[in-house]
Amino acid sequence: MKILVANIGSTSLKYRLYSMNEDGAELLCSGGYERVEDYASTIESCLQALQESGHLKNLEELSAVGFKTVLGKDLSGCVFADDAVIAALEGFKEVAPAHNIPYANGIKQFRSALPNTPLVALFETAFYQFAPEASRSYAIPEEWQAIGIRRYGFHGASHKFIAERSAQLLGREDVSKVAQSLYQKGPQPPEGADLRVISCHLGGSSSVTGIRNGVAIGTSMGFSPQSGLPQNNRVGDLDSAAIPYAMKKLGLSLEEVEKQLTKQSGLLGVSGVSNDVRDIGQAAKQGNKRAQLALDVLAHSIRHWIGAFYLELGGCDALVFTAGIGENDTALREAVCSNLDGLGFELDLEANASLRGKEGDIASKGSKTRVLVIPANEELVVARECYRLLQSGAKD
Repeated sequence: MKILVANIGSTSLKYRLYSMNEDGAELLCSGGYERVEDYASTIESCLQALQESGHLKNLEELSAVGFKTVLGKDLSGCVFADDAVIAALEGFKEVAPAHNIPYANGIKQFRSALPNTPLVALFETAFYQFAPEASRSYAIPEEWQAIGIRRYGFHGASHKFIAERSAQLLGREDVSKVAQSLYQKGPQPPEGADLRVISCHLGGSSSVTGIRNGVAIGTSMGFSPQSGLPQNNRVGDLDSAAIPYAMKKLGLSLEEVEKQLTKQSGLLGVSGVSNDVRDIGQAAKQGNKRAQLALDVLAHSIRHWIGAFYLELGGCDALVFTAGIGENDTALREAVCSNLDGLGFELDLEANASLRGKEGDIASKGSKTRVLVIPANEELVVARECYRLLQSGAKD
């Protein structure tokens, strides 16, 4: 069974083609297009290239196309990407405009190009559907709750992969299997299991998630991808009273406030240099105090959420760094783990400094808690869930 995973951005299309069977997945090829203006022709070019390269004999050989959709109104899980999915994406387009609009349009274009091929949507929110209700609720009026305002959580596919892979690396295949089957069956921890993982997805957008026995217990992101840790140019958590105060004092409209908080804040807003931690790090080394403050704010926020989930989990067996920053920024990893020996986090500074973009354990031999670097593989999770949905026979 061949499954194409399409990662759709506002002006980009990236893809991976997998061969799937009951024994696992094999990545056949990957590629992408930037500065996309016409998605219909880009999708046509992509499908044609897959055939010309020999990875697909014909389009009928393609069993499904999977999408890592972000947020749906009144809809989550792993489902066939039908009109209900498009309506759910459009229903929350104001909450996640950078993600929902491109995905809704992309699904329509793929449906037009492949009318006989199943399309599958795996929502980022799906990984958190079994988290305790208290961790998903805001202290807001019932009317607000009724229109869908609550903590949803994002980067679900990334954190789910960490739940699976970290359990394997710690010799807990039983928990890994629970994590892999989560969307279809719900959490079924093996008897006596207690594997506690804190996953740090640090990239262009970032989040921290607490995981017990392969199941999320809570996450730093909330109602929108705007929340939680400071993002590249999005604010992260902010006291709601700051918005009307800034509007009055600075004479800003609601639209101007929204623009500043989504495009001019986060690491960019604090540093005044860039939204890229590599540029910010270089500026900090040259003595730029605002750049150093941006890095300190990010590390402080990551530590805050690690501490929160350490308490909720009652300890931690593995702290995991993933995604572009988590996999490569050795200085930030060191800052996050600094002076945490009392909690069982002891970093091997030499191992940390030498590990970039690869899987490995950077904790000292005597560390009570393992500190792992695991490269992200969200597309693999999407492919697996597409395969399981097709195998289940749960077609619409």
